[in-house]
Amino acid sequence: MAGFGFGVAPASHPALREAPVGEFCGLMINSSLLRMRAVVPPRVGPGLHGGHFAMSVTVYHNPACGTSRKTLALLEGMGHAPRVVEYLKTPPTRSELKAILKAMGVGPRAILREKGAPYAELGLGDPALSDEALIDAMLQHPILINRPIVVTDKGARLCRPPETVLEILPAGAT
Repeated sequence: MAGFGFGVAPASHPALREAPVGEFCGLMINSSLLRMRAVVPPRVGPGLHGGHFAMSVTVYHNPACGTSRKTLALLEGMGHAPRVVEYLKTPPTRSELKAILKAMGVGPRAILREKGAPYAELGLGDPALSDEALIDAMLQHPILINRPIVVTDKGARLCRPPETVLEILPAGAT
């Protein structure tokens, strides 16, 4: 890799056309002699001086919900391209749901949907039910998960009202 300095080649170098095998500290590591190149996050906004680094945004979305649609539109209107998870079709796993709750700093009751769901018929209002029992119910009946839940690098929120999402976006992103 002579001529490139410090063993780092530009992304267009033929040695880097192989599939990457991993990322470490912002460097993409390739399988051939562990050649590396810098991984630069995508930018949004007007060029180098006015833009900011893109943030990872995931929306647990129900397209039939007006609040969920408004939250998604708000994010897209601000220039974000969120990963959209239609959680009724693709429910979170137990570990994903627990990670969301941990990022929110709340227990499962905080995101348990009471209205229009099998909440009453399953007796989920019983305060004696454990967090694990509530999580089990949400995994078996994803409609019990209130929406939209937005997860970013700054945390997670149940975005009711939609403007709640602003709490977990970078300062000045509005």
